[in-house]
Amino acid sequence: MPTTTFRQMFQLAEGVTYLNHAYMSPLPHVVEQAGIEGLKVKKEPWKITPSHFFEGASIVRNKFGQLINGAPERVAIIPSASYGLMAACNNIDPRRGNHGIVVAEEFPSGYYALEAWCQKNGKNLITVSAPTDNENRGSQWNERILDAINPQTAAIVLSSVHWTDGTKFDLEAIGKKCKECEALLIVDGSQSIGAMPYDQEIIHADALICAGYKWLMGPYSSGLAFYGPAFDDGQPLEISWLNKEGAINFHQLTSYTPHFDRAAARYNVGEYSHFIHLPMMEAALDLLLEWSPAHIQQHGIQLSLHLEALLNKKDFKIEKISQRAGHIVGIRLPEQADIDGVLMALREANIYVSRRGSSLRASFHLYNDQDDVKRLCNVLNSHI
Repeated sequence: MPTTTFRQMFQLAEGVTYLNHAYMSPLPHVVEQAGIEGLKVKKEPWKITPSHFFEGASIVRNKFGQLINGAPERVAIIPSASYGLMAACNNIDPRRGNHGIVVAEEFPSGYYALEAWCQKNGKNLITVSAPTDNENRGSQWNERILDAINPQTAAIVLSSVHWTDGTKFDLEAIGKKCKECEALLIVDGSQSIGAMPYDQEIIHADALICAGYKWLMGPYSSGLAFYGPAFDDGQPLEISWLNKEGAINFHQLTSYTPHFDRAAARYNVGEYSHFIHLPMMEAALDLLLEWSPAHIQQHGIQLSLHLEALLNKKDFKIEKISQRAGHIVGIRLPEQADIDGVLMALREANIYVSRRGSSLRASFHLYNDQDDVKRLCNVLNSHI
């Protein structure tokens, strides 16, 4: 399918060069329509039956399970990445190890969740810094992470790719080392799930948390999480009647039970049967399963390589494609560069990227093409 066809499937205005999917995805038309139809449901509440509270969530869990190759009963419906990460970190056994691990400049939601657990339980929080050497930076960073994990590690909270520049973390090797050391691996997949392949049966993350409004292309205030057996007896952030065993039997709701529904059900947010958000997420997952994360990733790699070829190499630093994801690229400007001025010039040209840390972050999807990349590079090369 040509890029122009993909572009027509989104609400992208003529003349806008949107290279900022990692910030927030544009809404596909079919996802928008699903939300509109969902909004209409409450117009006629007499048509809402007990099954409405469970069927939509079951469909979404199954589709997300397909996307990550994980058991659907281990998928929970969450409102945000911070919610899912906090639920996971709150349930790290305090008898585990003497420290937790994060990487430098980790997204705040993961950092704060593990920091809170460490402070509450008197543990140290270790930050694995990034190498200053640009040559094979990603590989060196991964080696540092693997070296930091030891039998005294309680857990590591890690993004699947670094949110500022797309650096790839070797989740398979990190997951294996965590298993050897009996440490929990809690992955924030918000910046990769849906845009690059992920296989839970290979990674064996103890928890995988995803915001829904980025690469999953769903609505804001939505998300999905996978919780493995390590969390089966955990305490959720809230106790919702919907998550209890037998909740579908509305006539027996006052037959109170201490038992939650199976696997990850206890971690569902209250009122997870959102009649607007769930149909939108279902429609978005259908698109991703049709397009495939592998195809999206390959397209991103091609655009990344085109960007590398067009940018002035003496002025800009970019991680080699072997060290980072294809769909996110961090462009490091010279120290003396006026980043705010560059961003203003990009905005004036209707080109949208993000500033993250010391980098400009460009992110690509199927609606982007080489002309988008060329427009970005023309502005950058002319302003540095």
